[in-house]
Amino acid sequence: MGVGKGTTARAFTKKFGTYIMDTDDLIESKENKEVKKIFAKQGEAYFRKQEQLTADWIESCVTGTFISCGGGFYKVNNLKKLGTVVLLDASFEWIHKRLKTAKNSENKLAKRPLFSQEEEARKLYAEREKAYRKLADVIVDVEGLTLDEQIDFIAKKCKV
Repeated sequence: MGVGKGTTARAFTKKFGTYIMDTDDLIESKENKEVKKIFAKQGEAYFRKQEQLTADWIESCVTGTFISCGGGFYKVNNLKKLGTVVLLDASFEWIHKRLKTAKNSENKLAKRPLFSQEEEARKLYAEREKAYRKLADVIVDVEGLTLDEQIDFIAKKCKV
């Protein structure tokens, strides 16, 4: 959450001409509501169910597409069937600083309802980190790379 998945996915698809789908965008379109409003009105459990439905649809209908997943998407039960799982890895401190110092930091933080309280976000990061690493086919240390270096690394590892 907040590591730059969307930014990296957009840059990757622009450079390599691949298609991109963002799971949060798909859910927002289906629900006709922003993620933060889904969380506020229907709750996290409802949102996670929508993520699973989205993963099921991707598995049965989508090929040859770069999928940018929301931060909790790792919990879907068919993630490994969707393709190569790439983890953009960074420390909590780096992610937090990235969000707080971005030009549109207020919007970036507002879009992430689970990041509204720093201590809770830190706990969530710690909880998710092990699961992310276990599921990842490719791990990219984004703290040490420029955006171009990140996408070139991903392309090399995924043989694009």
